[in-house]
Amino acid sequence: MQRFANKTAVVTGAGRGIGQEIAKALAAEGAKVAVVSRSESSCGKAAEEINALYPGSATAYAVDVADHAAVQELAKKIGDELGTVNILVNNAGVTRDGLLMRMKEEDWDTVLDTNLKGAFNTVKGFMRVLMKAEDPRIINIASVIGLIGNAGQANYSASKAGLIGYTKAVARELSGRKVTCNAVAPGFITTDMTDELPEAVRAEVLKKIPLGDFGKTDDISAAVLFLASPAARYITGQVLAVDGGMTM
Repeated sequence: MQRFANKTAVVTGAGRGIGQEIAKALAAEGAKVAVVSRSESSCGKAAEEINALYPGSATAYAVDVADHAAVQELAKKIGDELGTVNILVNNAGVTRDGLLMRMKEEDWDTVLDTNLKGAFNTVKGFMRVLMKAEDPRIINIASVIGLIGNAGQANYSASKAGLIGYTKAVARELSGRKVTCNAVAPGFITTDMTDELPEAVRAEVLKKIPLGDFGKTDDISAAVLFLASPAARYITGQVLAVDGGMTM
């Protein structure tokens, strides 16, 4: 039985990595998925790959989630083309790492605008539709870095910690309409970004993970699908760390 048959999901940052895996997993369970990323080429390619597996399930939409007006227009377009949205997954995120002493203002603003303001923009765009939908879910992809901080990532840490606070506030505000809002906080997950880490850095990171290995993108998509499912109807305002025990 497909858990998301006749449901529509919007996944931001879905052009690659964790976001693409989440979009693919939702499509596999019967959802129509709006595959959103900043680049037309990346979301187009991701949607094409998903449709090759699950024909007609994915539609690509290019938008910069930091652009409030553009996101509001996109929300209307998705509503017109795909119908009622049941699930919103805020996964779009960027990094601009550097020690705070050397961090440029634009590096701070870029990260906060995408990672935190982007989630504000999408929820504003889709909240009225979600409040009328069946089994409405908002799932924000935070990070363990938002829970524990990390040297050289003050901007990223602040954005993800802010996203966790935002998750809890939205959960309280929309609970009266039965819209749940939760966060998933991935640890170190094997993606093209982590593949670029030097071996010495990877070895040091692994020492901090009790399970002794990096996670996989489908570890995150499995958590998202659970929180999006009817089985999680009584869970809201929570942060699920999928980190191999790193933050326990």
